[in-house]
Amino acid sequence: MLERVTGDTRAEQRAGDSAPARDALEHGNQQGWVWGDEGATAPLDAPLSALVSVATRLLGAFWWSTAQGTGISPAGIGVLRLLAARDGLKSSEVAARGWWAPGTVTSVVDTLARDGYVERRRDPGDRRVVRLYLTGQGRHKLMDSIPAIGRKWHDAFGYVDPAEEPVIRRFLVETIERFGALVREERGR
Repeated sequence: MLERVTGDTRAEQRAGDSAPARDALEHGNQQGWVWGDEGATAPLDAPLSALVSVATRLLGAFWWSTAQGTGISPAGIGVLRLLAARDGLKSSEVAARGWWAPGTVTSVVDTLARDGYVERRRDPGDRRVVRLYLTGQGRHKLMDSIPAIGRKWHDAFGYVDPAEEPVIRRFLVETIERFGALVREERGR
């Protein structure tokens, strides 16, 4: 979250030596824009890193709110979607594909298994390996949840001008590729 900076050295210390963080803090001060202020709008010349940070937080909050009412967490839906596409993954493979921490996947899968949506099975070729499978009940739950969530997401992007969609799409694809590479690099892969 951006914070208003008025000579507050603590905020500067939190920003560290990161130029984008310093720019975001300084820019927030210059423009009077602080994410979360009632009626605040993001300035068009705000640093890209600040805009992406705020957009990411809002997309995440919207994702969580759209999943409410399905009876399953957004992370649970993510795991079910992965297994619907690639059933029989190991937990570590689910974590890597979903960019989740392994402990998060374990916790989510524990809940999904308890609720009958996922089952763990030993790999017949290597009994040390446990694979995750979507159950019929899990597939049904996913198929019930996706349309409701999908409608909300489709409606949410109704503001996008169809003529601008290819540019936005290209930006997002390149962003996914770039940050996917950065995450893999950070994780040493």
